Amino acid sequence: MPETGILRSWGVVSPICHARACSSGYGPWEIINTYQKCSRHMRDLNYQLRQLCLKNRDGSYATQAQRLWILSRIANQLHALGYRQLEASSLKPKHVEALTQHWLAEELAVATIKNRMAALRWWALKVNRQNVIARTNDHYGIPDRIFVTKESKAQTFVTEALAKVRDDYVRMSLELQAAFGLRREEAIKFIPGYADQGDHLVLKDTWTKGGKAREIPIRTEAQREALDRAHRLAGRGSLIPADRNYVQQLRVYEGHTARAGLSKLHGLRHTYAQRRYQELTGWPCPAAGGPVSGALTSEQKPSDLEARLTISRELGHEREAITAVYLGR
Repeated sequence: MPETGILRSWGVVSPICHARACSSGYGPWEIINTYQKCSRHMRDLNYQLRQLCLKNRDGSYATQAQRLWILSRIANQLHALGYRQLEASSLKPKHVEALTQHWLAEELAVATIKNRMAALRWWALKVNRQNVIARTNDHYGIPDRIFVTKESKAQTFVTEALAKVRDDYVRMSLELQAAFGLRREEAIKFIPGYADQGDHLVLKDTWTKGGKAREIPIRTEAQREALDRAHRLAGRGSLIPADRNYVQQLRVYEGHTARAGLSKLHGLRHTYAQRRYQELTGWPCPAAGGPVSGALTSEQKPSDLEARLTISRELGHEREAITAVYLGR
């Protein structure tokens, strides 16, 4: 996508400005400087962060452009998370916490999250609000970059813990996360009548990370039973009640899981991946105590590779390398 198109999608340049600028052959900074009058098309926070970047051109042109890109995206995400009247000078710890939890739930690369944190700290510094952000990323549960897991992060439910979740829709979403390795957003937006195709699930691109539709096989009676319960609860709708939108249901989900003592729920995807690996290969993965790659025989290695590729697709990653995070290597 051309730079002008990217800036338009971030809310930095209005559609009118975008059309005029493209015909003039301007670059992103020229567009921003030339079409100041188009600020009326932008949300306040987007406009104020853009002005902050224009007045504080720290670093190279590339660094400045990347910072503007990140801050514009952050402004849009805060708006989507329900913070509609936010100004640049009113950044608070709750906003930082909401963003970091959102990024972790999206399973963004650690490097991507750290780049966004650097932009957040720059913003906070420029408006004299640096104390609203913790000094270290560890405070927010942002890990170091780890490409091969050294210990299993698999997690399972106990009946008592799940029973503590009082909202039927949240409890159903959790069941589907465990049964099919779904991401949180996918399990909340899940529409049983659309997804259930008899022997496999179809996840809509609007539910998934990166807008990638995918299929997941329905293999067990436990999965079928979970789906049947989802059908009875949602009817023709989704696992978001009719009187709520996604953001509202996400907050309900977070509240109920916290009160039930359920945390690190991404571990349910690890559990799915590890069970699926053993099902496909016949032996446990390295993270679950199985043989490491170097110990596999020449007959086992093709099965290992095929299982990893299958699991990667079912989890919505498409890259074999990412399975090392779930399975070990």
